[in-house]
Amino acid sequence: MPKQQRRTFTPEFKKQMVQLYENGKSRAALVEEYDLTASALDRWIKQTKTTGSFKEKDNRSPEENELIALRKELQRLRMENDILKQAALIMGRK
Repeated sequence: MPKQQRRTFTPEFKKQMVQLYENGKSRAALVEEYDLTASALDRWIKQTKTTGSFKEKDNRSPEENELIALRKELQRLRMENDILKQAALIMGRK
């Protein structure tokens, strides 16, 4: 069975789907009529209620933001460490 290609939806479309749901259209009807996954629709509804934004970065928890920042810092420190190791090797040869 071939893997289905990932689709993208505009923020306007997502907002329209949430509005239809909030105006009484059933979740099942929206999923079937617009060929959506239930989890995607549920995520859009949750995002609208929490932040009003469909951007992933706007919907991250403080812990997720901290983890991303710490990973970036770790990557930077590793790169600096590699540079210092190379410099030490070069200086040791002279």
